[in-house]
Amino acid sequence: MLNFFKKNAALVWAKKHVQKTAEFKKNSEKNQEALLLSLVKTAQKTLFGREHDFENIRSVKEFQEKVPVADYEDLKPYIERVKKGQANILWTETPEYFAKTSGTTSGSKYIPISKEGMPFQIAGAQSALFHYIAQKNNADFVNGKMIFLQGSPEMEEVFGIKTGRLSGIVAHHIPAYLQKNRLPSWNTNIMEDWEAKVDKIIEETEHENMTLISGIPPWLVMYFEKLTEKHGKKIKQLFPNLQLLVTGGVNYEPYRDKMEDLLGGKMDIIQTFPASEGFFAFQDDYTKEGLLLLTNHGIFYEFIPLEEYGKAGARRLTLKDVELHKDYALILTTNSGLWAYSIGDVVRFINKAPYRILVSGRTKHFTSAFGEHVIGFEVEEAMKAALEKHPAQVTEFHLAPQVNPAEGLPYHEWLIEFEKEPEDLETFRNELDHQLRERNTYYDDLITGNILQQLHISRLKKNAFHEYAKSQGKLGGQNKTPRLANDRKIADLLEIYKL
Repeated sequence: MLNFFKKNAALVWAKKHVQKTAEFKKNSEKNQEALLLSLVKTAQKTLFGREHDFENIRSVKEFQEKVPVADYEDLKPYIERVKKGQANILWTETPEYFAKTSGTTSGSKYIPISKEGMPFQIAGAQSALFHYIAQKNNADFVNGKMIFLQGSPEMEEVFGIKTGRLSGIVAHHIPAYLQKNRLPSWNTNIMEDWEAKVDKIIEETEHENMTLISGIPPWLVMYFEKLTEKHGKKIKQLFPNLQLLVTGGVNYEPYRDKMEDLLGGKMDIIQTFPASEGFFAFQDDYTKEGLLLLTNHGIFYEFIPLEEYGKAGARRLTLKDVELHKDYALILTTNSGLWAYSIGDVVRFINKAPYRILVSGRTKHFTSAFGEHVIGFEVEEAMKAALEKHPAQVTEFHLAPQVNPAEGLPYHEWLIEFEKEPEDLETFRNELDHQLRERNTYYDDLITGNILQQLHISRLKKNAFHEYAKSQGKLGGQNKTPRLANDRKIADLLEIYKL
């Protein structure tokens, strides 16, 4: 009886919630401008607000004139003052939390999360589940066991501000109605050794009625592989009531075939777009491509055309200005005190009513050693198309330029870990090169003009990317190896795994 009530209550809540979201979907452009002016007014007496004349900002245009695009290094002097417990610096109060992330140039980054911002982190995930329940007209999964993959929920304090990984922070805010169903246990969750943690998670879940599993694709693959190796069964055989996977962090598509093989068939998937800086989007229709941009969640968005990013005079577009199927660097202003902040993600709009996006890459993850500016979305789509024509299973891959080969013209090197190789690797190589040329005219021009030779494929040993991540102390959690780079730092470290 309790399970019946819980399931039906979830259905009612879900349908009411989806009805409420209709307003923001229709009025996103208007609401975004009002949100920005509200944020500016709230913060006009802060140090940042005084320095940037917030008191006299009356429009988006004036905001853009007075507040330059910033990265973490630009905001770091302010954040250092906040870390010392000073209020009224970026936002009116000190943050409720710092989400601690690993940076490349800045060392550890401390991303502020305010009391106003934290609820939206939870609301984004809840909304994703509610949209799924309403569309599916089925909430059976709420009665089973669920994994919400997260880093350790243990936190330290930085001058009284609780600090930890975002996923660990979120663990403290999971709704009470889900707590009893949630795995793994606290003691398992706080384990830092990722491989030992996964083994313990398997012990705690392998005989449970698992109905929802959440995590980034590389973690899901690792967890599912260990389960199938231990039991000799597909995941859907082990967990016959498993209904839903919730994933994010990286594009799911390159993992889809591998996942379906491990699962033993297709599975409902919800893709999400969360980050320490905010919860930006989720797949509001699990049967269709694209993530609904959350324009009413305390974040004002700007979009810089990718080809202009980092250049003087780059245009800062708002929702009303964006075009479909173009790549934009994502810029955020948030109710946690980030102002015109470049998060490093690249998005592409595929719909404008409502606004739906794809995450197409990272501003720092690209290959352009020869002026081609190949981005993540292009290589992932090229790989997907090549695999459709020449079936194989790819565990992971990395693309890097080879500028000074031992002989011949320079080329792109694709370091690929195959689960199952194509029947003819040379034919597959030619197809992959063709597909990338179809998607990037600059790369095509370089091949046609004999500046570059066709791409090379280097096969890697099984578990190569797993071992690489382990060697770099980046195994598990939200860590993922970049799919492409503009140098050979990662490629050189992968050399020892070549077949």
